[in-house]
Amino acid sequence: MITQSPASQKPEGGRERLLAIVGPTAAGKTEMAMRLAERTPIEVVSADSRQVYRRMDIGSAKPTRAQMERVRHHLIDVAEPDESFSLGRFALMAKQAIQNANATGNLPVMAGGTGQYVMSILQGWNVPSVEADPNLRRELENLLDSGGLDALAERLSALDPLALESVDARNPRRLVRAIERASAGYRTGANPRRTPPAFAFLTIGLHMERPELYRRIDERVERMVEAGLVKEVESLLESGIGADMPSMSGIGYREIAEHLRGDADLDDAIRKTKFRTHRYARSQYNWFKRDDCRIRWFDASRMEDGIDAALAWLNGAADI
Repeated sequence: MITQSPASQKPEGGRERLLAIVGPTAAGKTEMAMRLAERTPIEVVSADSRQVYRRMDIGSAKPTRAQMERVRHHLIDVAEPDESFSLGRFALMAKQAIQNANATGNLPVMAGGTGQYVMSILQGWNVPSVEADPNLRRELENLLDSGGLDALAERLSALDPLALESVDARNPRRLVRAIERASAGYRTGANPRRTPPAFAFLTIGLHMERPELYRRIDERVERMVEAGLVKEVESLLESGIGADMPSMSGIGYREIAEHLRGDADLDDAIRKTKFRTHRYARSQYNWFKRDDCRIRWFDASRMEDGIDAALAWLNGAADI
């Protein structure tokens, strides 16, 4: 076992640094970060697209109050559920949090399963911070209703043909965001697509066999329901947060909203939540497996091995 490593030790010639912990939902990313905090001073930078929203605690599996009191967390509860929270906004806030943690001598640990959030930082994406235009958004939603995905793709092609080559044309939200960026004057290729990050980083991935992961997911969904997920969703809807808001598109929220509308009984909503979370976990694996950030994978049941690797990297081990 490696003893506690002072966070002031910086690898690679004294550069700032970042540890990223990635993997599918329910694999233990938060647990690993908290266990690492027992060995070296850290600050957690959440890379979860649902944990940014206030009042969405249970369904987004936010860290507990005790965990956040013990270790400083960033990018949690930074937006209202009726706000637009873009990738560009995340990137600006995450970079600032990483810089501030390094300045205080703590190791910033980015933990989360939203692949675009993680890779925007590790790969240095130059992401324009374009806020949603409500009028344009309504126009594009009407276009989607009348013409489908092909109509959105045609609109994007007219504005920014190169963007259409890189966006997921099967995902209406990605198409809409690309059109919004292009409409705001950001064209693909007009600016460098990536700027190498100024910090040294190590990326650790947690994996587990699929049956065990599914079991953990199912148990977590059941705990969420027992903890009051239905009441949480009901409270959001009663406060005026529409079920069609981007914040409510997260798995669990939309299924419970369907139940509250009378479109599904609770058992059916829970089954759908489990099934869709299984599918989401598979897509997370596929996302991280295709990256070029040299992820070091560890079995989640041997999490301590990953922690040891992180501490060895902090101590300047050349073979990490």
